[in-house]
Amino acid sequence: MKNMLESQFPGINVVLANYPPLPKHLLSKVVPVVQFAVIGVIMGGEHIFPRLGLAAPPQWYYSMRANRFGSMASTWLLGNFVQSFLQNSGAFEVYCNGELKFSKLKENRFPGEIELKELVARRIANSRVII
Repeated sequence: MKNMLESQFPGINVVLANYPPLPKHLLSKVVPVVQFAVIGVIMGGEHIFPRLGLAAPPQWYYSMRANRFGSMASTWLLGNFVQSFLQNSGAFEVYCNGELKFSKLKENRFPGEIELKELVARRIANSRVII
């Protein structure tokens, strides 16, 4: 859409931005850290737990260690799913000079290419000053 609008309206500034609320955005940044921590524990838990002061690793570690590949694959896939869920807001909004012109959340649909061009063209036509 950005290229389409910039080629149709030379000189227009199109800004693309994501819109997850701050808590969800922060949590989505923590998920990969947790993923790598879990995979690290699966790979080297017998060395990590003694350094944390535990004489023997917990029972759940042995069940994860018994199926390393399945545990790591599950951690990776589940983590990616959670991260995707946290980042997806479903929002798609078009602003022109700070004024909301279209909102997917309000309309429950995406604008068509022609509709989007018409929205922007109308706004640009109304904002031009003729001397």
